Amino acid sequence: MIREHAAQLVRRDATPRPSTWNPEARTITCVVATPTPVRRQDQRGAFDEILDVRGADIAAFEGAHVLNGHAQGGVEGVIGTVERAWIEGDQLLAEVRFSARPEVEGIVGDIAQGIIRGVSVGYEVETWADGERDGTRTRTATKWKPRELSFVTVPADPNARTRSHESGRANINRSIRELGTRCGVSRETVDALIDREATIEEARTEMLNHMTARSRVEIRTGQHTLDDPQVRTRAMGEALYVRSNPRATPSGPAREYVGMSVADMARETLRRSGIAVMGLGAPALIERALHSTSDFSLILGDTVGRSLRDGYEAAEGGIRTVARETTASDFRAKSRLVLDGAGIGLDKVNEAGEFKSGTMAEAAESYALSTYGRIFGLSRQALVNDDVGAFTDLPRRLGQAAAAFEADQLVALLEQNSGLGPTMSDTNPLFDAAHGNVQTTGAAPGETTLSAGRLAMRAQTGPGGALIAVTPRYLIVPAALETASEKLLATITPTKTDDVAPFSNLTLIVEPRLSSATGWYLVADPAQVDGLEYAYLASEPGPQISTQTGFRVDGVEVKVRLDYGCGFVDWRGWYFNDGA
Repeated sequence: MIREHAAQLVRRDATPRPSTWNPEARTITCVVATPTPVRRQDQRGAFDEILDVRGADIAAFEGAHVLNGHAQGGVEGVIGTVERAWIEGDQLLAEVRFSARPEVEGIVGDIAQGIIRGVSVGYEVETWADGERDGTRTRTATKWKPRELSFVTVPADPNARTRSHESGRANINRSIRELGTRCGVSRETVDALIDREATIEEARTEMLNHMTARSRVEIRTGQHTLDDPQVRTRAMGEALYVRSNPRATPSGPAREYVGMSVADMARETLRRSGIAVMGLGAPALIERALHSTSDFSLILGDTVGRSLRDGYEAAEGGIRTVARETTASDFRAKSRLVLDGAGIGLDKVNEAGEFKSGTMAEAAESYALSTYGRIFGLSRQALVNDDVGAFTDLPRRLGQAAAAFEADQLVALLEQNSGLGPTMSDTNPLFDAAHGNVQTTGAAPGETTLSAGRLAMRAQTGPGGALIAVTPRYLIVPAALETASEKLLATITPTKTDDVAPFSNLTLIVEPRLSSATGWYLVADPAQVDGLEYAYLASEPGPQISTQTGFRVDGVEVKVRLDYGCGFVDWRGWYFNDGA
């Protein structure tokens, strides 16, 4: 029977392993918990308490205080911290790092020499499973949170003790078989691990790779430290990026890796995965990292992604300035409703009178996303040569190309129908006399032509006929009109009435992609009136990066993917003068 239990702090003894003492790091490994029954008492009488180590919340335990005899009265009782915790076979283990305060040196010395060997863990049980064994009532903690660890004189759990470095081969083999059973790994794989005398860490890594290949489930941890593979991967990727971009400042986690070469990072990822690296040169390290762990490819992908974003963001501007960014949940046509408030004006309500219902007129426009992309390779030679520039320059250029592609799409949309724009839901092009937003026998930007355009925008009405009084905010011109437009919009200090610059509040946007050397546009602020917009797939804005060990390329293949679409959702915020 499973029972939920109101959490209260319970304590059980464990033990450190004195031969794992590391004087430089001031760390020692402890056996925190085993399934050994401990006799307890409750209102129903005596029972055996059993801790299922698989139910321990390891994330909650890492970072917990290590105390002197459960002394919780103040900071004086804190003698260390739990650096990391893990499950090995049927044991919960923890690596403890001790404080360097002078007042705890005596305790630490006794622990290091094996004089103090008892460790007691304080924990909260959230879920119990009641049962019976050999006529004795049992309660198994199937979900529990270790909260603190204390060094004590007498442990309750006889199997909890300080841990030695060397375990008997039989114990290791038994642990590997138990691990294989829990992970669902084939007997052949387990036998192969035992035959080659693999360590527990090597077995755990290989079984994890089997599980990942089988399920493709991304494994996440809740701790944001360098022991978290995701945090470490990002930190290493950022460090490589910083080497290629001297202006970049590394974050705290990345500083540890800034001095590493590509081969050094390959060595670190292999070591973290429990793979032997002794005596391997740079080519062998990189070759083994590419084919033994996914972390190495992810590190390179992170660096590529940062460089690509640099190029992408640096290239922004032009027509994208006047377009609104949004997202789409899928690749179906994305419809946008243009609402009009003509029917929701406030009416006077007489005494004891009724409030009248209002309606909103609407019109709909739509567009859809498409997928664009490219694959390129990072060669093994570039990685061995530690040529960071070889795999940051190309992504940066690809980022610039992605931004240029988006701008090309926006301009191509604007210039459909011989420059009159895309066909809207009313079957008229974007710029049409029926929309009151075009002058096809126009002239270059000047006081007269800009005034006419502004007046036309001020006269715009919504779908229900209500005046919306659009205000122009931007002037978009081709490169040929840049200088003349700058002079026109320049703010001057007037000395007489004729010197006033009435359009100095307009923002000039030069779009060199425009095919017409004479046409120009007035555009409202997209925050005021809907108009041109572009969309990315939800949660994936801009170009996205994914990596895999190369098959066609001896190295790493990088795929750049962009899910993107654009469209006009309203014409009322745009005005066009062909300048002819």
